[in-house]
Amino acid sequence: MNLRGIIIAGVAALGLFGAVGSTAQPAGPRPVRLSATTDEPVVVELFTAQGCSGCPAANEVVEGLAEEPGIIALTYAVDYWDYLGWPDTFAKPEFAQRQRAYQTAMRLRNVYTPQVIIDGRRQLSGAEGSAIQVAVDEEAARRIFPPQVQFRESGDAVGVGSGRAPSGGADVWAVSYRPGTQTVTVAGGDNRGRAVRHVNVVRSLTRLGEWTGRPILLDLPQAADPADKVVVMVQSRADRRILSAATR
Repeated sequence: MNLRGIIIAGVAALGLFGAVGSTAQPAGPRPVRLSATTDEPVVVELFTAQGCSGCPAANEVVEGLAEEPGIIALTYAVDYWDYLGWPDTFAKPEFAQRQRAYQTAMRLRNVYTPQVIIDGRRQLSGAEGSAIQVAVDEEAARRIFPPQVQFRESGDAVGVGSGRAPSGGADVWAVSYRPGTQTVTVAGGDNRGRAVRHVNVVRSLTRLGEWTGRPILLDLPQAADPADKVVVMVQSRADRRILSAATR
């Protein structure tokens, strides 16, 4: 993949965020120390369900992508297949709501699983393994001068740098997920008796605030479990494209 390497947020980066505040912060300047982030990663979001017969193969495709440098892979479990006989153990209604927001932005007829969204810009069936890899490579070369996303070393806040805000504005999202793989043995529905593997399962979505093109510093929600990690994404509100993302 033609991705840029890892950048280290050094002393020069402090000037970007040193005098930043947000509506969630007390008045006055706030000292910031930043950690390293990955430059311009590609975000791959998989919408899947344990009760979907075609989903385990797509889960495997995304698990392979998650091992590649420069890719942030996230798995969202949806609940609209639960009626088939198996309530998905990872599903939350807000995950299906996120998928429907993509449906509206991309003018799709309906939602489905397995569906892969790449950088919020394009969608493919999770069964199209080779096409997904090509799309990821193309998206890696697309983003130019995105706003920087950098975490405080203390882990309690994140800064978003300056840049050109999209028409309609942009939101800053924190996505909490459990890194690595998890396996669930499905006891009902189309995958009855099957052990289904998932990678980087999303546990929560939190909107942190609005990004208007000016630097901002936002508090991060406290992790429900210390084993969880967080991805922060700057995402266009209108067309849902992801402008920038970083993980901690």
